[in-house]
Amino acid sequence: MEPVYRGLGRCVCCFWLAVAFDIVGLLVLLIGVFVNVFFYDLLIYAGAIVIFMSLIWWVFWYSGNIEVPPAELEDDVGLLKKDKGPLSGIGGAVRRLSSRVSSGIRTSLRRNGAPSGTRADRTQRSAGGPPVVEQVAVAMATMTPQEDTPRSTVSSVASCDVEMPHTTTETSPT
Repeated sequence: MEPVYRGLGRCVCCFWLAVAFDIVGLLVLLIGVFVNVFFYDLLIYAGAIVIFMSLIWWVFWYSGNIEVPPAELEDDVGLLKKDKGPLSGIGGAVRRLSSRVSSGIRTSLRRNGAPSGTRADRTQRSAGGPPVVEQVAVAMATMTPQEDTPRSTVSSVASCDVEMPHTTTETSPT
């Protein structure tokens, strides 16, 4: 026979902690609002945070006092013994299909190696050759405030001359 709880229920400690957090938070908040101190904003925020933290204790108290009859708990916590095997019915069929698909994917990844991220990597891997390295020519123009025309830098990489177009940069006086 279960004991009968009256008044505050089972979780009396959580109830009193929630009430204490509410009272302390409200006092700190009201002190921050009505007392003339230079750190009033700290008190207002701290009071609000303490009141918010009291919600944790209220949730603990409430969820600790939820009563569920044992007949309804049997299915949820495994108290009811089922005559069926673990892999029967629609749930068992889905479980078997899922395990087959995942094991097939797992074994194919082990045989072929991990998949790469880009299409170029796949083509290089299938070709079996070394990775191709490309060089890019970069040219920069240099300007000084005394000059009116920029000097363009010409880069010769792989017998290719590239010249930068004429560009200007405006600066504001500081």
